[in-house]
Amino acid sequence: MSNGQAIRGTRIGATPGLHSERGEPVPRQHIKYWCANGHETALSFALYVEVPQEWDCTCCGWPASPDQDNPPERRTAKPYKSHLTYVRERRSEEEAEDLLAEALAARAAARGERSLF
Repeated sequence: MSNGQAIRGTRIGATPGLHSERGEPVPRQHIKYWCANGHETALSFALYVEVPQEWDCTCCGWPASPDQDNPPERRTAKPYKSHLTYVRERRSEEEAEDLLAEALAARAAARGERSLF
């Protein structure tokens, strides 16, 4: 009788099956992308797919391209605008004051108070 060491670490699925059992692997192409910061991103694509001309750099997030000498420039991001900023773009100060006075008067009327405006 063996001491049990002969089959240690083996289980179903522990080792990859033969190609005949799993099917043939898909032929692949390896593409390298470079960003404006000089970072290199290596990716693997199937031969039958269309390779994208731009990919986000895995280091800095800037756009990267397969052309190492001419990487794409970083796109400018729009700054975050708050709700108040959008409201200020739509309304002038006079309109805002009129709306505030109207809303305060309506609230005061609903509570039965005298309007101050």
